[in-house]
Amino acid sequence: MSTLFLVFLAGAASGALSMQLGLHDRLHRVTAASRETSRDAVLQKFKTELDLSGDQSQKIALVLDDYRMYYQSLQDQFDDLRSTGRTRILQILNPEQRDKFEKMMNELAPQLAPSTNSSK
Repeated sequence: MSTLFLVFLAGAASGALSMQLGLHDRLHRVTAASRETSRDAVLQKFKTELDLSGDQSQKIALVLDDYRMYYQSLQDQFDDLRSTGRTRILQILNPEQRDKFEKMMNELAPQLAPSTNSSK
């Protein structure tokens, strides 16, 4: 249980750290672009394989767009949660511990970073 908590805190801290380093906008631009491509590919596959009418295609496109907006909202909430967790941890630590914590998070960041190859 304590290992899981540590992993959560490390994830929260590394996420917040990456946001402070300016990676937030870059990650979301790439993700947003890949989601748009993914949405178009899914819609085209549905049109072709399900032989959708124009009306059905439009309605499904709206559903996919709604899902994308919902997903983005959740992603933003996760980003806020990570940032809040990191801030709370930093408030507890003394200056020397903060420096060590930042170093630890820098070392863990590559392992904890979300994959940008997934299509969501």
